[in-house]
Amino acid sequence: MDTLVIRNPELLAAALRGLSLPQKRMEPKWFYDAQGSALFERITDLPEYYPTRTEIGILTAEVDRLAAHVPEGAELVELGSGASVKTRLLLDHLTGLSAYVPVDISAEFLARTAGRLSATYPDLPIHPVVADFTLPLTLADEGHPRVAFFPGSTIGNLDRDGALALMRSVRRWPGVESFIVGIDLIKDEATLVRAYDDAAGVTAAFNLNLLHRMNREIGADFEPDRFAHLARWNAEDARIEMHLVSREDQTVRIAGRLFRFAAGETIHTENSHKFSRGSFAAMGREAGWNLRDFLTDGEGMFGIAVLGRD
Repeated sequence: MDTLVIRNPELLAAALRGLSLPQKRMEPKWFYDAQGSALFERITDLPEYYPTRTEIGILTAEVDRLAAHVPEGAELVELGSGASVKTRLLLDHLTGLSAYVPVDISAEFLARTAGRLSATYPDLPIHPVVADFTLPLTLADEGHPRVAFFPGSTIGNLDRDGALALMRSVRRWPGVESFIVGIDLIKDEATLVRAYDDAAGVTAAFNLNLLHRMNREIGADFEPDRFAHLARWNAEDARIEMHLVSREDQTVRIAGRLFRFAAGETIHTENSHKFSRGSFAAMGREAGWNLRDFLTDGEGMFGIAVLGRD
């Protein structure tokens, strides 16, 4: 009998819990192993995926305006840093930073990114932190101001309670003065769905990689070809939902437990909430922040909110 090797007990616990729910689900943080992180970087270059290029356009055009919200000697803490592509636009202008702290759940990807940044900015202390930003992050009181940076509309992947919890947690950081957050804005359904269901199938591969990851790390026996990628707009909750749809009746084994899927049954893998300026400002106020500044592109596709404690 083969010995079951569990490489990721936390993922195993999440899978056993999430796949036991009436609506099977997995948290989107499990997308981001090394392969998933690389696939997401490919997604950001797709023609259908407007958020990244639109946000970069805003950052490029308004970098001086954003820099005015970062005090001299501040530590810039980026949540879900990924490849830190957008952050470079800020780092090129924020010459008075005391440190840059990229926070990401993928240790391997983070290490590579931090190494490249250290080579590009040799005089800037870079302190990578491997952590799940959806959990409270404890930062020491270093006696200098802090600015949190959360680009990419990733806050939209959290449900309302999760987003509020994150915003309240950041507000408790020692020295934190502002929170710069990228948010995707509500727009027509066709544009939204195309952004999460591209013609080249990269987003589908990103979604399906979750099944490959569970096979590798927790000994599951998913057959990914028996699942399909689905992206759909939920107008009532103002969010795009991603699902993995079972193509047929099937049974999957994970750590000795059987999970049955009916044809058409889904695993809900991600939400991407969309906001208006007003809805995001209201959520910020509930978490103890005030909307200090709001930047957007000419077409109103994407927004960058600057939240302040005052």
